[in-house]
Amino acid sequence: MAEWLGINKRARRCYGFDEIALVPGMATINPNEVDTHFEIAGKKYRIPIIAAAMDGVVDVRFAVEMGRLGGLAVLNLDGVQTRYENPNEILDEIAKADPKKATELVQSVYVAPINEKLISKRVSQIKSKKVPAIVSCIPAHADKFGKIAQEAGVDIFIVQSTVTTTRHISNEYKSLDLAKFCKTMKVPVVIGNCVTYDITLELMDTGCAGLLIGIGPGAACTTRGVLGIGVPQVTATVDAAAARDFYYKRTGKYVPIITDGGMRIGGEICKAFACGADAVMVGSAFAKAEEAPGRGYHWGMATSHVNLPRGTRIYVGTSGKLEEIIFGPAKTDDGSQNLMGALTTSMGCLGAKDIKEMYDVEIIIAPSIQTEGKIFQAAQRVGMGK
Repeated sequence: MAEWLGINKRARRCYGFDEIALVPGMATINPNEVDTHFEIAGKKYRIPIIAAAMDGVVDVRFAVEMGRLGGLAVLNLDGVQTRYENPNEILDEIAKADPKKATELVQSVYVAPINEKLISKRVSQIKSKKVPAIVSCIPAHADKFGKIAQEAGVDIFIVQSTVTTTRHISNEYKSLDLAKFCKTMKVPVVIGNCVTYDITLELMDTGCAGLLIGIGPGAACTTRGVLGIGVPQVTATVDAAAARDFYYKRTGKYVPIITDGGMRIGGEICKAFACGADAVMVGSAFAKAEEAPGRGYHWGMATSHVNLPRGTRIYVGTSGKLEEIIFGPAKTDDGSQNLMGALTTSMGCLGAKDIKEMYDVEIIIAPSIQTEGKIFQAAQRVGMGK
């Protein structure tokens, strides 16, 4: 599988969504009769597409609407929602900022300290609407924020960083004991992010309820350019799925994996499931919703790093209501709306009656899948040529 780069150095080929295609099955199924539910910590959810914990995507209003529709949206406890009593003023500033000054502004905005009282307030605001409350924070804040969120009634707690391992080494500060944290918390804990087979296995041993898979693929993320690290999402998902299945055979415990980032449209989401994902997490697709707090803008979670920002603010526009993006009817021709319709139709064509049957779909390497016969779309910048 590996090729020589030079003397004593080999590298294996890895793949992203643009390089593969899914092969139709021997039988087809009515899309209205496929089952898209996914399960985490014993609970089933109708929509296997989770809204990412990014300030331009999820606030209380968005989380409530996503929950009403049957899905999950993750609120960022390290973001503007917990730093400002009235985050709308700050979000207006970010949206109006000159592109050349946007990163600098975001850095300054996130210098304000986190108000721990706002953690309880935001969770309570979501829970008051009878929908699931899901929150995320970095490992350094997990012990403190986890207790606060748990007392406020949070349903799932996510510990998320650019790269997560069970063996974080530091003499400067005490690192989070992930296994102890998962055991101490009374609510399911999801951990992220990772991209390799071995780390997936080690993280599953912490007792987590799920794992986020992906480093640097997000539309607003620049980690791959700044740090030079990452694994394309097709290979990362396949490797993590193999680890999940081995872990299940060894222990009898099934730990779902959530492919996080790199999916803009329905076809890419479908490919993630075929690669082995139990659910997916997306940001830019939901940042286009009328209910999203970013005013048509989207920025990376690490954009605010004071010394080394690893994200940028991008303009994605506002294309429609959240319900249209998830369930349609689609008003666009590029696959960015009616994501669930795309998933169910793809499953029907592939002959997969549920998400797990997607894992048996034939995948081919097909670099021409994005360009074959699409010269007019590309020239006119419509459909797949956008």
